[in-house]
Amino acid sequence: MDALSKSPGLTGQLGFTFEEAKTPQRRIWKVSELAAELRLEVERAFSDMWIEGEICDLRPAASGHVYFTLKDESAQLSAVLFRRQALLLRFRPEDGLHILLRGKLSVYEQRGQMQIVAEHLEPMGAGSLQLAFEQVKRQLQREGLFDSERKQPLPSFPRCVGIVTSPSGAVIRDFVNIVTRRHATLQVLVYPALVQGESAATEVAAGIAWFNRTQEVDMIVLARGGGSLEDLAPFNSESLARAITASHLPVVSAIGHETDFTIADFVADLRAPTPSAAAELITAAQHKVEERLEQLTQRLDRSTRYALMQARERYAQLSAPAAFARMRDDLNLRQQRLDELFFRMESAWRSQLQAAAQRLQHLTSSVLRNDVSHRILLVRERIDALSARLLRASSSLANSRRAGFEALEKQLLSFSPLGVLNRGYALVYDESGALLRNAADVEPGQLLSIRLAHGTVRSRVVKTSSE
Repeated sequence: MDALSKSPGLTGQLGFTFEEAKTPQRRIWKVSELAAELRLEVERAFSDMWIEGEICDLRPAASGHVYFTLKDESAQLSAVLFRRQALLLRFRPEDGLHILLRGKLSVYEQRGQMQIVAEHLEPMGAGSLQLAFEQVKRQLQREGLFDSERKQPLPSFPRCVGIVTSPSGAVIRDFVNIVTRRHATLQVLVYPALVQGESAATEVAAGIAWFNRTQEVDMIVLARGGGSLEDLAPFNSESLARAITASHLPVVSAIGHETDFTIADFVADLRAPTPSAAAELITAAQHKVEERLEQLTQRLDRSTRYALMQARERYAQLSAPAAFARMRDDLNLRQQRLDELFFRMESAWRSQLQAAAQRLQHLTSSVLRNDVSHRILLVRERIDALSARLLRASSSLANSRRAGFEALEKQLLSFSPLGVLNRGYALVYDESGALLRNAADVEPGQLLSIRLAHGTVRSRVVKTSSE
């Protein structure tokens, strides 16, 4: 082919030239390079997108990342919400929640798996704040933080009240005005805190903790004016709810208007519809006492004036002698009553004295009966008597045993072979030690052993006789 291409005649005749065919170059990819290239291409093509689906297989990690699967009726994709974005969520993701997700499509290179990297989550239907409110409410209710048994009663007559609120708002001015008007001696200690924004829940919880540490107040009031659900979000915080629960001092929640309800209202020891209502509630007992005292003072003043008027009328109707006679009769009656009371007192005193004497006599007899020395003497006498009886019984038993022993000894001696030997008899044994009873059993020359009463004699038989 090279020769044909170099030949000028052939080139001119055919009008074209032959060239050498080129083999295509092969590119060999590493798996990691291909996965990285795919990730770049996918992230470039799907860098910002909104996806609707349902959360399933939710797996929060210790690192703060949240892993889950986003699915619909016919497909599913793995998704991850990194810690930084998870902290910004106003609600807690959970299985079965239908959400709208904003993020980018990516590839997890280590497994070569397609996944969605979420930047933001929104619940479908209810707003995120309302959903977060319901989630926290259900969780705390299951734990029993709303139960009335754990709530503390408010002191009826507090000396000092701590209020956690914004020091520049109208709430604190209205609160102080009402408290001053209804309970002038009640002191109010303010802990300044933000009541709106991301750090508001932390500052309010810090105020509760500070009042509990210092122990300078008798109760704590959380106060804030009305607002939207977004404005009241700090008081729906789970951390603030747990701070209220941990308080050793009673906590009154006065958040928003009468129609506003927050998580703080449910866990607080008392919920006031408004901050002004809270001021009235904590001073109710003192205010009632003052109102009652004022009423009694007025009644006493009216009764005194009426009694004085009646006394003046009676005095005007009575003459001086009659008044003195009546006073004398009244004095005599009082003296008679005094004498009667004196006689009754004297009789009662004598009765009590007699009863005391009888009781003393009874106690004396009881003491004598239970005198320790007397009882010890009786016990000692009984011990002596028992010791004497024991000695007599021991002596009698010893004599009886001794007499029995002597009788048995005599009987034993009467049956003993030694007694027979003492009377001159002897026992004869052959060489094997057998006792001989018949002379026919002995042969001449046999060696015998003769047992006497005292000692043994050995002899040899010379002659035997059966007679």
